[in-house]
Amino acid sequence: MFGHSRRTGSLPAMATTLELIYHSTVRHVRKKNGNAVLALMTSMTKGIVMLGAFYAMFTLLDIRGAAIRGDFMLYLMSGIFLFLSHNAGLAAVMGAEGPTSPMMKHAPMNTAIAISSAALAALYVQILAMLTLLFIYHVAFTPIYIPNPAGAFAMFVLAWFAGCSIGLVLLALKPWMPGTISLVSTIYQRVNMIASGKMFVANTLPASMVALFDWNPLFHAIDQARGFMFLNYFPRNSSISYPIWFAIAFLMLGLLGEFVTRKNASLSWGARR
Repeated sequence: MFGHSRRTGSLPAMATTLELIYHSTVRHVRKKNGNAVLALMTSMTKGIVMLGAFYAMFTLLDIRGAAIRGDFMLYLMSGIFLFLSHNAGLAAVMGAEGPTSPMMKHAPMNTAIAISSAALAALYVQILAMLTLLFIYHVAFTPIYIPNPAGAFAMFVLAWFAGCSIGLVLLALKPWMPGTISLVSTIYQRVNMIASGKMFVANTLPASMVALFDWNPLFHAIDQARGFMFLNYFPRNSSISYPIWFAIAFLMLGLLGEFVTRKNASLSWGARR
């Protein structure tokens, strides 16, 4: 009655895995809020609050002229949406269920499904929130024109993917030193408030300043996204290839670390905490 029958063959096994990822993703979306609309409203509120804060800051300090020539709100959104997507992917993967979770006692479940579903749930909510806010701004305030929406969306996904890769490395290290890793995650997300480059235009930075930011994949993703979103902006101090290779490298490191942790993790590690 409670047995789990394994499907033989690569295609049936793949179908089973995709089905499990889908159901686990739905569970992650509805876990914090029983109502899916509330989950969307929560993410939208974060974006609206950040947009309002940065709009007020740029207006009060009279530095709107430092932005790219074009729609000023679209300039703010280009940085804030990617910043939120990056942080959401990192937090979701880092908080995914590990090998000692009670969910792993169910035969079809494994950590790969838990990590994938957590990441996809974060991406799903962020995409819905972004599209909803863009639609509201387009209808209620002023029409939006983006020359290359596919390229801008690709940078949005790339920012999320880079965040997930970093989160996977932190997830692998968290059982070994949970306090330190939580602090590192908090510091990284706070530093990204400035290091992501969402508050300034990368082309205006001198070479000495670029060196302080070009280590950050989010800095490159945001700057390249603005190149796709504005006709008169051509990114010179960033590249698309760097965040891609950075994310792939951290993904491989995270998978290796997660494998080692999964083989050694024990529920008794957290007994003293």
